[in-house]
Amino acid sequence: MSKVAIVTGGCRGIGLATTEIFLEQGWRVVMVDRDTDELKAASSQLENVLPIDADISDPAQVERMMTEALAAYGRVDALINNAGVALFSRAGRTSFEEWREVMSTNLDGVFLCTQAATPALAQTKGAIVNIASISGLRASTLRVAYGTSKAAVIHLTKQFSAELGELGIRVNCVAPGPVRTKLAMAVHAPEIISAYYDAIPLNRYGETREIAEAIVFLCSDKASFVSGQTLAVDGGFDATGVGLPALRRENEPA
Repeated sequence: MSKVAIVTGGCRGIGLATTEIFLEQGWRVVMVDRDTDELKAASSQLENVLPIDADISDPAQVERMMTEALAAYGRVDALINNAGVALFSRAGRTSFEEWREVMSTNLDGVFLCTQAATPALAQTKGAIVNIASISGLRASTLRVAYGTSKAAVIHLTKQFSAELGELGIRVNCVAPGPVRTKLAMAVHAPEIISAYYDAIPLNRYGETREIAEAIVFLCSDKASFVSGQTLAVDGGFDATGVGLPALRRENEPA
């Protein structure tokens, strides 16, 4: 029987790229998203997918999502906690309502989906991959809510790996750097794009499929002894810290 993956935020960007790779490898995929129109459009182009309209920050909707997934496919082998919202706002201007919106999806959603999927994943000795961000590993302006939520996801990954390992469930995290998505290209001004190119050693944005390849790898038997880890897929962005790009590009030693 084909393996089954649940991918939240599955109808665009990294989630859609991950869905496509799973399908290429013979998996069936439960695509979960709260954007009904986009979910319908994306899933209509694919075979062996089950689209489920659900808000993963709502416990009742998460339980319904799991019930529908198991009713349709009978098993779950991987959970990809990818759904998230971004907010770029200075700390002093971030309202509590905005803070809670970010936390409810980016952090609460991971917690709720993991709890709900654990019984099914224990039966298949499955895997969980949480999608954090490079912003969860290094601080940056405008990311007081977003960065904090992703840092919490990284630690939550370790917490769940410590407990679920006894059930045979592996839990890992992928922390993407800047990725070339439609949203990123729409909101990043030319000077921001140029600055990222300078700051990333590979001198480019990542592609959604590059992030998805790492996600699917962590769900595969090739990563059978990997758990509790955070893999930064960022072109070397985190490794350079506050290094000056101009010095890094200098051919002669300093």
